[in-house]
Amino acid sequence: MTTTKKTGGLAGIVAGQTAISSAGGAHELRYRGYSIYDLAANCCFEEVAYLIVYGHLPTQQELDSYKKRLRTLRDIPDDLKSVLELVPAYAHPMDVLRTATSFLGNLEPEQDARDHYAITDRLVAAYPAMLLYWWHFSQNGGKRITCVTDADGVADHFLTLLHGKKPSPLFTKMMNISLILYAEHEFNASTFTGRVITSTLPDFYSPVVGAIGALRGPLHGGANEAAMELIEKFETAKEADKGVRGMLERKELIMGFGHRVYTTADPRNIVIKKCAKELADAMGDTTLYPVSEAIEKVMWDEKKLFPNLDFYSASTYHLMGIPTPLFTPIFVMSRITGWAAHFIEQRGNNKLIRPGADYTGPGALDFVPMDKRTGKVA
Repeated sequence: MTTTKKTGGLAGIVAGQTAISSAGGAHELRYRGYSIYDLAANCCFEEVAYLIVYGHLPTQQELDSYKKRLRTLRDIPDDLKSVLELVPAYAHPMDVLRTATSFLGNLEPEQDARDHYAITDRLVAAYPAMLLYWWHFSQNGGKRITCVTDADGVADHFLTLLHGKKPSPLFTKMMNISLILYAEHEFNASTFTGRVITSTLPDFYSPVVGAIGALRGPLHGGANEAAMELIEKFETAKEADKGVRGMLERKELIMGFGHRVYTTADPRNIVIKKCAKELADAMGDTTLYPVSEAIEKVMWDEKKLFPNLDFYSASTYHLMGIPTPLFTPIFVMSRITGWAAHFIEQRGNNKLIRPGADYTGPGALDFVPMDKRTGKVA
């Protein structure tokens, strides 16, 4: 670990090295050297997942083999289904994935025959079923779904499990783009959390569980849910303009804007905003996109804050009929690829991550016997 300066929240501190992705400034994000724009425009999610985890863009034969392997890993064990049936309906879906990941680690532990690549493939393939088996059981009166579909990739497999029917080509396209955009993002909070855990040399499931916990918060992955809740408050662009200005005057926190890494724009937002517009036009929706644009304009005019990936992802998911509580778990379905690549990279050149801290407590104190303690520090 190297540090360049002391700062709150580790902003501006270089905490390690990675060959997986690079981000910064404006309009710049690359996965292993490839522009996010090129990947989103030309690839399916599995191509990008392969690139991130295995280090290079796959040939057609490698991609076909990878997709085939993932299709064989979609179903989940009956014991895990039983556990998911015990999780209450009011649980947050992120907590469901956290529990499911941990329990699967008991059923299918990391061993010589199950290395970190095998576990990564398993989680990429099984997360849709983990999430949606519980969702349908808890929300639809104990309905038990079949966790295997004949869908080609993760995007259409997830949407098929959710809606019980094959998605439209447009929906599949949009879900693939979303998964690509969420797949990796350097030393973000959840990835760094997982690298810290990995540095202690636990099993491979442990950092994934920790990363899910970090991603759950509204200052990280949960921002897309908060963004949808904000957008749904308004029925017109004019109403949104007035409402958001009022929120700013009251100093209320507005999620989905700004980013620690970028300065003037989030390159991923440029892509997902076009997706939101395309979906809105195709579905005849005249509310969500105009409201979103109005909120975006107020935030830039008043605070010089730009939307990040989470903001327009919210309306994109909503237009595909995805319930808001499932937004952040979709993030997990994608980011497991980036997480895994980082944890594998950490293992490859490991040092325990243990930063120092500036102590701000009291100076040296004299010990006070029990009969003379007042309950207050002098």
